[in-house]
Amino acid sequence: MMQSGTGGKLAIIAPGQGSQTPAMLSSLLENPQNQALLHSWSEAIGLDLVRLGTTADANEIKDTANAQPLIVAAGLLAFRALEATKFSLVAGHSVGEITAAAIAGVISPIDALTLVRARGVEMAKAAAAKPSGMAAVLGGEREVVLQAIADLGLVAANDNGGGQIVAAGDLGALSKLAPEGARVRPLAVAGAFHTSYMQSAVEPLSALAAAMEVSDPKVGVISNKDGAVITNGREVLDRIVAQISNPVRWDLCMESLASLGVTGVIEVPPAGTLVGLIKRATPSIEQCAYKSPADLPIVLEFVATHGGK
Repeated sequence: MMQSGTGGKLAIIAPGQGSQTPAMLSSLLENPQNQALLHSWSEAIGLDLVRLGTTADANEIKDTANAQPLIVAAGLLAFRALEATKFSLVAGHSVGEITAAAIAGVISPIDALTLVRARGVEMAKAAAAKPSGMAAVLGGEREVVLQAIADLGLVAANDNGGGQIVAAGDLGALSKLAPEGARVRPLAVAGAFHTSYMQSAVEPLSALAAAMEVSDPKVGVISNKDGAVITNGREVLDRIVAQISNPVRWDLCMESLASLGVTGVIEVPPAGTLVGLIKRATPSIEQCAYKSPADLPIVLEFVATHGGK
């Protein structure tokens, strides 16, 4: 793929739900072009992303139907400053896969926002249908943690590597989860994402995605399903839809980044979570958290080292 003369290999990665923070779009909207673009996206999807990204409080943007479009919009707005750079791969965590797909050119930004708007709404509806939740399990022996999750009829919905596994399912079962040697932290989410609890969201999303114009990606897209590198645009989109009710294997995505010789990753906004996981699981890969436009000089220097210009 595309590499710089330094022998570096760059990947762009995009975070998932839970990474949002109040006013996270404010600095990006100091750019008039970004502001105009976000207004047009808001109108197109019937959701005021400008207000949600600047003045809405933490509780409002935690809502699944608001959080997901907001996260994708942040990544796509920030990436505009990197469009001329050379990179070899993209990957996203959960809803971040939609950001990654748009960055790779599989779908247009407006289709990405349309898809994620519907995804957030349908997943919120599925979550409301039956009480469920998620909890992060930190530390402990991997096999012991996975067995404890399975014994309670729960699912390892996010296998994040770096000693972090997110369990999902029945709230009563989650309250009993206490694997030996591990800490359990309940997550402030509306339901058991990436489990069968979300199955009702798959069909409407599948129909919407099937009608979208799709292109093959300009770089390989690493899939949450199994860490495979996907180069067929329709398969990228099909996998993103199917992933709504299936576990996220971010551990395998990181293994793929390492095995494919990636030397550096840039996490687009709202950045921080994924570079932290990579630092713990695959420290040989250098990380760069692109949190706001103020970081651009450092980001572009990182690009020059790992991806060229």
